[in-house]
Amino acid sequence: MILNIAAYLFTPIDDPDALAAQLRERAEAGALRGTVLVAPEGINLFLAGTPGAVDAFVEALRTDPRFAAIEVKRSRSAAPPFARLKVKRKHEIIAFRREAGPARGRAPSLAPERLARWLEAGRDDDGRRVVLLDTRNREEVAHGTFAGALTLPIDNFVDLPAAMEAQRASLADATVVSFCTGGIRCEKAALWMQANGFERVWQLDGGILGYFERVGGHGYDGACLVFDERVALDPTLRPVHDDARSGD
Repeated sequence: MILNIAAYLFTPIDDPDALAAQLRERAEAGALRGTVLVAPEGINLFLAGTPGAVDAFVEALRTDPRFAAIEVKRSRSAAPPFARLKVKRKHEIIAFRREAGPARGRAPSLAPERLARWLEAGRDDDGRRVVLLDTRNREEVAHGTFAGALTLPIDNFVDLPAAMEAQRASLADATVVSFCTGGIRCEKAALWMQANGFERVWQLDGGILGYFERVGGHGYDGACLVFDERVALDPTLRPVHDDARSGD
């Protein structure tokens, strides 16, 4: 059985090249496959391997004070969903080309359990209507999204700000909860929205995968595209691609 993890953390990194080399060495030592992105704004990783090797990698990562608080989303598959290991040094861990990230601090973070309660009630804790904002692209949305979510006609994350300008007036009275696969894009989007006059903006903590892990599929229709050989995960975190299904 293969353990797959997805994790990211926005935190200032002064030595991205050295850190990338260090993480490559650790991942190779555990025969892990997947992708590790390192940038001055933080790290983003998708890794797969034996449970012991993956857990050892995460434990070693958390010994670095910069990453002690990193949260990891876990799923399992019968085979590794990645062909090889790739470690890259980037300018951003997700391209946005706007000032959004650790320099601005975090946008308010909404726990999956609290979002599920809002969806059940049909409003937030203050009685306002809730708009779920999907910050992913059209291909991802086609596989599944939250029921009634606001989706955008974008193919790249860098196009989100222009698409959101058309939504400004319709969101004036709403509490907006941005979401994405694992949390990176919805965090950057929420920060950009806050800085550009959108009020009452939250980010879904851990994204869709974190919601699946902690709540399940309440309020979600379909699956979540993950851009690896599993294709997508259903709300039980099982691959929808038959060849990558776990046997349990």
